[in-house]
Amino acid sequence: MISRDVVVNVADNAGRKLAMLVSVAGEYSSRIYISYNDKKVNAKSIMGVMNLVPYNGDTITVTADGADEDKAANAIVKFFEN
Repeated sequence: MISRDVVVNVADNAGRKLAMLVSVAGEYSSRIYISYNDKKVNAKSIMGVMNLVPYNGDTITVTADGADEDKAANAIVKFFEN
């Protein structure tokens, strides 16, 4: 299992960008979770991700567990940094 903290950058079209996150997470076989404000959601669940609602500048924690956990965590971190 690997965890990484990342500062959120979803300035434009936050809802749309968070929906795109589910697509990125779906490319990996690992279980991927995002934690924010005492909530932990499955990054592959559109309903979970849409209920998370992080704001720009907030720090979230990305956790991945599985065969490609390092690649998965890096992809999610990169997604939020861009």
